[in-house]
Amino acid sequence: MTHRFKTRLEQALERGDYAALLDLVPYAKLIGVECTRSGDELLFRLPASRDNIGNPILPALHGGVIAGFMELSAALHLLVFTGVPGLPKIIDFSLDYLRAGQFRDTYATCQVCRQGRRVANVAITAWQTTPTEPIATARAHFKIEELPLLKSRS
Repeated sequence: MTHRFKTRLEQALERGDYAALLDLVPYAKLIGVECTRSGDELLFRLPASRDNIGNPILPALHGGVIAGFMELSAALHLLVFTGVPGLPKIIDFSLDYLRAGQFRDTYATCQVCRQGRRVANVAITAWQTTPTEPIATARAHFKIEELPLLKSRS
């Protein structure tokens, strides 16, 4: 993790403003990802943009944009909530498209299902109208920098 990234991460955690952190990720800037804190969770938003449309006839969001948005959301969520000492690296990403992503704002929330010393598993849900009607769900597995073992005092 670069000093610049670490500084922006610390500032984001202190202020609850993740825009400067997202600015360091070119793809996040390209598709327009936003992030706000809502209580004990992060809410990710992908604003409606003509640049993100894959099917202009419907119009519907490009599946790759939805996948990238969800993967990016999971990585940032993991970085913010687990205290891992470095950037998580994706190992596996499995996505289920449940319905077409219409031309409107899209939201995502994440939940860390399991975190070990070297691997973390995150569940991601994306929706547009209501969280009870997701447009996609995903599971992501990340390699994280190994967390130091707690030393027991003898």
